[in-house]
Parts: sequence; C-alpha cells; structure tokens
Amino acid sequence: MHETAPIRGSMNHLQLAFCEITDFCQDTLFINWGRFALTALGMAIGTASLIWVVTIGMTGKQYVLRQIESIGVNWVFAEYQGGAERPAGTPDPLTIRDFDAVVQQVPGIVAASPILEIRDQMSMGSGHTRPIYILGVLPGYLRVRNLLVLAGRAFDDEDSRARSKVAVITEKLALQLFGSTDAAIGQNIKLVGLPFTVIGTFRERVDTFGQSEVYDYTLLVPYGAARLLTNSDRVKQLYFSVADSSMVIPTTDRIHSLLQSRHRPESTYWVNNLTKLTSVAEKSANALTLVLLLIAAVTLLVSGLGIMNIMLATVMDRTREIGIRKAVGATRSAIGLQFIAEAVLISLAGGTVGTIAGFSVPLSIKLLTNYDLPISGASILVGLAVCSAVGISAGTVPAVRAAGMDPVESLRHE
Repeated sequence: MHETAPIRGSMNHLQLAFCEITDFCQDTLFINWGRFALTALGMAIGTASLIWVVTIGMTGKQYVLRQIESIGVNWVFAEYQGGAERPAGTPDPLTIRDFDAVVQQVPGIVAASPILEIRDQMSMGSGHTRPIYILGVLPGYLRVRNLLVLAGRAFDDEDSRARSKVAVITEKLALQLFGSTDAAIGQNIKLVGLPFTVIGTFRERVDTFGQSEVYDYTLLVPYGAARLLTNSDRVKQLYFSVADSSMVIPTTDRIHSLLQSRHRPESTYWVNNLTKLTSVAEKSANALTLVLLLIAAVTLLVSGLGIMNIMLATVMDRTREIGIRKAVGATRSAIGLQFIAEAVLISLAGGTVGTIAGFSVPLSIKLLTNYDLPISGASILVGLAVCSAVGISAGTVPAVRAAGMDPVESLRHE
C-alpha cells in the first residue's frame, strides 16, 4: 500500500496536467479558430497529396504490370541460338521431341506450344501480293500469349489431333482481305497452295510494335497441319506458361538444363522470361512514386513552416498569459507541452481532413467507374505519422521560446 500510493499520486498528477493542457488547447483553438483553420488547411492539402501520390504510383505500377502480363502470362520461351556446328553446316535446332520432353519432365507447366514458322505470299487483290507468316501452334499457344479472339473461335485439341486445315488470322489481315473480322469467318484462303478455312480472328492484348512473333499479317494454324506443309520436326521456338509467377525463374533454369542436356555441348539455347522486364517496370514505377512523394513532402514542409509561424505569432500574442501562468506555478515543461500540443492538434486536424479527402477521391472513382484503383491503407498511418512529426517539429521552437520567457517581463508585456 505504501509503495503504490506515490505511483497513484503521480498518475493523478499526470492526468490533471493532461486535462489542463487539453483545456488550454481547446480554448485557444476556439478563440483563434479562423487562423488555425487556414493553417490546418495547408496540412490537409499536403496529406491529401501524399495519399493521391501513393495511389497514382500504385495505379501506374499496376497498369504497367498488367500490360506486361498481357504479352504472356508467366511466360517462358526457348529458342536455338547456334553454336559450333559439326559436321560442318549441320545445325542443332529444337525439335518437337524437345517440346515433348519438357512437358513431360518439367513440373508446373499449365500451357505450352511449339512454334513452327512458315513464310508464304498471299494475294491481296488487284495483283498485289504480300508476305505472310504462318505459325503452326498448339491450342495452348493462345493461353500462353494471352491473345484475344475477336470473332469466331480458336482451334481446339480436336482440330489439332485431326490436323484440320483451319486458320485464325490477325485483325488487320481480316480487314485487308474481307473488310471486317466477322466477314472473315468461314472464308477459304490458300496457304502454301492448300485451302484453309478461317475460323477466327485475333489480336494481341497489348501492342508489341512488331517485337514479337505476331506481325500484322500472321496466321495461326494447328501444328499438325503446319508440319504437313514442311515435313520436318524442327521448330523455331518453344513456349510455356507456368501456374504461378514464383515458378517462372526455377522453371526457366530447368528447361534450359534439360534442353542443353539433349543436344551437343557446343550448341547454345536461349531460354528466357519476362521477369527482367517486370523488374525494370517495378523499379521505374517506384522511382516515379518516390519523386512524387518528395514533391508532396515539400508541401507538408511548407505547411509545417506555416504552423511554426502561426505558433510563434501566438506566443507573442499570449506573452502576458504565459507570465500569469508562470506566476501561479506553471512549470517550463507544462508551458512547452501546451504549445507543442497545440501544434500537433492543428497538424492532426489538417491531416485527418486531408486523409478523408485523399481517400474520398479514389474511392469515388472506384465506385462510380468500376475502375479498380489500388488504395493503400498504410498511407493513412504514414500520413498521420508525418503530420504528427511535422506538428512536433513545428511546435518545438515556439514551445522553447514560450517556456524560456521571464515571468516578470511577461507580466509587464502589453
């Protein structure tokens, strides 16, 4: 009992001091509400800007990553690069047997296709011909490359097994030959002298500007049918898609090791993925977000200077009040804490308003447009923490000046 009594007494003293400081803050802010409201407005704008910047940065990153994903979902691709050929003039390319071996021996592959490329010429009318690219693929190719079927359908496993002479053509080729994507369905075209029926039209989900295997005048046909046209088991590339993005790098290494083991040691095979491109995109988006955050931080800094300026003016206006409080027994720490508390209160009030405004805009866009804007809950904590830090920093100088005033000189102040 004797040990807890002093502790209870100190706790009661702290509670009274806290209540006293709170009452003084409320009275002061109520009397000078217009001045403090304008000061808090700068903090509200700064906090809202911080949240908007985070939202913009996350949205930009999400957009870029979705664009990359549109090129190929968890995509791993393999291609023969060359090497010391022996005997002289004998290359060591990939074959359909390599494709079968990878599918059978590498776990985690959910879609796959070989790429057999054939080049031909097609009449575009009025005696005009144009080079075209025929890709012999399996049905899994469209899933790996995340292609968009615009009209008709893509060929399926049954078409592939039957080696059906059907084709899926690009949107531009359909417009060039038949005037529209819908009109192309059911039309017959000749590829390497054989008739093929157009069953669908497609395009890439994102423009790769001719940097992929899909060009403006590209046709997709079942691999079995394309092989009949070439009578060769060689393939240009192998495409694979894995179940999860975390599996892309280890699967890439396994495929490379397997292909290398199946061929001559001096032959070189390029097996790669889009993780490097994704990493560069993430770093670029993060760098842009950081730059914008620094700009928003400048706004908060300016707001902090505004709070400091208004608190210094308040100290001068309340010099006599400070002298009276010191005369009746207020300590230096109590005076200093009062002014710091007022600065923090102004800062947090502005920060709370800014947080509400910062989240109301992306939430409104999300609800009204159904656009999935990413919203970071952590930015609330960051915004309020920054506001508190700015408030404490801005209130320290006025608090030190107020606490250091001489009570006698303060009472003489008019």
